Amino acid sequence: MDGTETRQRRAEELGLRYALSIGKLPRVSEDGPLSVPESQRVSPKLLGTELSRETALSIGLQANTGQIDDPREQHRVISSNLALVQVQATVVGFLAAMAALLLGALSRGELDFEKVELLCASSVITAFLAAFALGMLMVCIVIGARKLGVNPDNIATPIAASLGDLITLSILAFFSSFFYKHKDSRYLTPLVCIGLMALTPVWVLIAKKNPPIMKILKFGWFPIILAMMISSFGGLILNKTISKEQYKGMAIFTPIICGVGGNLVAIQTSRISTYLHMWSTPGVLPLWMKKFWPNPCSAFCTSEINSMSARVLLFLVIPGHLIFLYVIYLVEGHSVPNSKTFVVFYLLAGLIQVTILLYLAEVMARLTWHQALDPDNHCIPYLTGLGDLLGTGLLALCFLISWLLSEAELDGILELASGPP
Repeated sequence: MDGTETRQRRAEELGLRYALSIGKLPRVSEDGPLSVPESQRVSPKLLGTELSRETALSIGLQANTGQIDDPREQHRVISSNLALVQVQATVVGFLAAMAALLLGALSRGELDFEKVELLCASSVITAFLAAFALGMLMVCIVIGARKLGVNPDNIATPIAASLGDLITLSILAFFSSFFYKHKDSRYLTPLVCIGLMALTPVWVLIAKKNPPIMKILKFGWFPIILAMMISSFGGLILNKTISKEQYKGMAIFTPIICGVGGNLVAIQTSRISTYLHMWSTPGVLPLWMKKFWPNPCSAFCTSEINSMSARVLLFLVIPGHLIFLYVIYLVEGHSVPNSKTFVVFYLLAGLIQVTILLYLAEVMARLTWHQALDPDNHCIPYLTGLGDLLGTGLLALCFLISWLLSEAELDGILELASGPP
């Protein structure tokens, strides 16, 4: 299997235009039903992107090991993976809505039951449709890549990451608008929630055909739920800052910094996971990876293959973000900060975010492998959720520092202008 040689593909090269588009969606929706504050805390990365990425990684790994070459086996593997994603999407969509509503209730001290119905129906149907659409797309890409003799990990993972947020946010905006317009229909949103939840046993029965998938269905919930909670705090930061003048344009940059960090750390984690699958057995770490907490220098500055991969991904951060910045200024130049100070702090934030995530990927992959767990399933949700939180927090700090420095500079100019001749 050649997965260890190919998982360092540049994650952002397929997703520039889509990342810019999803940056516009929150702004477009600010005056409509998505002005409900809790809707901004529903994490699209957990509703669709993360689940589709796991589908791509799971089917890609099975494709690389030849498990889907037989047509009958191919049908079983694909149907069980899609059924798994539907179960996870339905449950996570419901839990994401509940988490967003609880955070909203804690911040404002009240809970509106009309919002409960609206947000639950919107998030559950969004998760259901996004997971299905992205899952089918990943299946087609993996099978096509396999027939062409290309490693599916090179193509499926970046596309899942690039298209995931766009598709998920678009579906969320559409259905939240639909339910908002028909909010007087008393039974619409409850029926949607009940109907989708009622399909869950069907998906479980389909997933039972594949024992490894059934094992994930039984024991793989904790990473996804915890990652959802971590991402929700990123949504809370965005909700608190997006309407303030000093954070103008933050909605455009948030999916960029979160997406780049999440994509890169997912690729690095997948690479480490494939490396461990090839050179060791679950529960036993290779001799050169015995330390659970390696020296940061050894994680980035040695000749070991995973260290070299981390360096390559880290070197992509600045050029990648500069390309994104250039296109953002071309498309949305009037509504985003354009000072050199902001650019410097933004690039520094992106570098800090990815450095932390890549080091944690090395640590968490070793810890989970030592516990005989697959890093693909148990590390990536945590790391991408943490990437959302780090990215949103560091981005808010960039906007705040840039605004404070510009205010201080303006005050100095005014003092000079009003001084004695």
